Amino acid sequence: MENVEVFDVPGKGRGLRATKEVWAGDVLFAEPSFAAVVFDSMAEQVCHNCFRRQPKLHRCGQCKFAQYCNRTCQRAAWEEHKLECAAVKAFGKVPNENIRLAARILWRLDKEGGVVSDTQLTSLDDLENHVSDMTEEDLKDLKIDIHNFLDYWPHNSRQHKVEEISHILGVINCNGFSMSDQRGLNAVGVGLFPNLCLVNHDCWPNCTVILNNGNQTAVNTLFHTQRRIELRALGKISVGEELMVAYVDFLNVSSERKRLLKQQYFFDCTCKHCTEHIKDDLMLAGKEVDGKKASEEEVKEVMEYSLKMLEKIDKARTEGNYHEVVKICRECLEKQEQVLADTHIYMLRVLSTASEVLAYLQFMEEAATYARKMVEGYMKLYHPNNAALGMGTMRAGVTHWQAGLIEVGHSMICKAYAILMVTHGPTHPITKDLEAMRTQTEMELRLFQQNEYVYHSMREAALKNQPMSLRAEPVVEGIKNLFRRK
Repeated sequence: MENVEVFDVPGKGRGLRATKEVWAGDVLFAEPSFAAVVFDSMAEQVCHNCFRRQPKLHRCGQCKFAQYCNRTCQRAAWEEHKLECAAVKAFGKVPNENIRLAARILWRLDKEGGVVSDTQLTSLDDLENHVSDMTEEDLKDLKIDIHNFLDYWPHNSRQHKVEEISHILGVINCNGFSMSDQRGLNAVGVGLFPNLCLVNHDCWPNCTVILNNGNQTAVNTLFHTQRRIELRALGKISVGEELMVAYVDFLNVSSERKRLLKQQYFFDCTCKHCTEHIKDDLMLAGKEVDGKKASEEEVKEVMEYSLKMLEKIDKARTEGNYHEVVKICRECLEKQEQVLADTHIYMLRVLSTASEVLAYLQFMEEAATYARKMVEGYMKLYHPNNAALGMGTMRAGVTHWQAGLIEVGHSMICKAYAILMVTHGPTHPITKDLEAMRTQTEMELRLFQQNEYVYHSMREAALKNQPMSLRAEPVVEGIKNLFRRK
């Protein structure tokens, strides 16, 4: 790898640093998964090869479990699936995703060894498993997984010691990367990427990781591309500078991020944003009107109320009761807007949910109002090239566009495009979709500027002539953490 090298980081173990100067949007390295599987809950909704959501999938005729977009994806996946296929048939049922991933890893280790290419910087044996740091409850789950793995593992495959199986399951537990669908919004699977495991955490990182689902649609297999992750620079990185990514979402106060990192990844975060509590004051700020701030008692009271409402929102959302979600969000925002600042994380969570669910229910103008407020808060908190900021701005732009607010919609889509060009790159499917939207909204904006009446007349006619189409159903939670933990 010409752009990165492994080095020892005082107090952290190993890390990666740049060997040459790079700029925003540059790819430091791309890495195919050592092995990957879809989540149990997504097994019938996602292609087991390219991890794309598809309305119609083709089931494997042997094990009746694996599903694929088409014959092309099925053939591409066969090398990885064939041993799993026989094991599932013999076992008589499908084990959980951790066991399936561990089995795929061990089959590949048995065949190719711990280092499978010249670009792999570490063997799987050298990765941390943190089994000794696990809680009693996690250790109990690990023992159950080991027991089920031994039942599932074929007798004609090479047999492994319990310590080896425990190590692989432990590595998956703390280093399993969340795999997204082609929209990049929803986690649909988990994979292991050895080089990525060497990149350390910082709450305000200089890199981001994005999954490129690859391309298996071309008729000529010469043009097929692998499913892979890309480590992309968020800004200028000098020679010798350590490469860092954020393991958890920044939109939490430092104490909560530290708690999550300790609980999920077994280390104490000492980054500048945590030690100096940078932006904590904004995330918990009270509203200020004419130089007068809301009192601490008022802020505390509304925060306690907001927490209860967020629990109710999650419950209603999980049950699919979206009109109830909207009702609770409206009530909550009415109280929050009197006391909390526009950067308060509880208000931003409610705004995000309200805008997404209202757009799904086709209340576009109200959804656009909440989405704009959400993005305004995000811009004061997130890194200017944060992928979550880009995706949120894109969603807000599309909502404004669909609400007929073409000027704001086009402006937000352009801002989102600039961010995603850095975080996702020009060839990613999301960026390509956004580029098409940008072109379309630019044409509509020109028409609007020439004659507003004609623009709105044509828009109304177009809406009348086409049946109302629902957006994709809102998900309970997007991808918040870089690595996925069971």
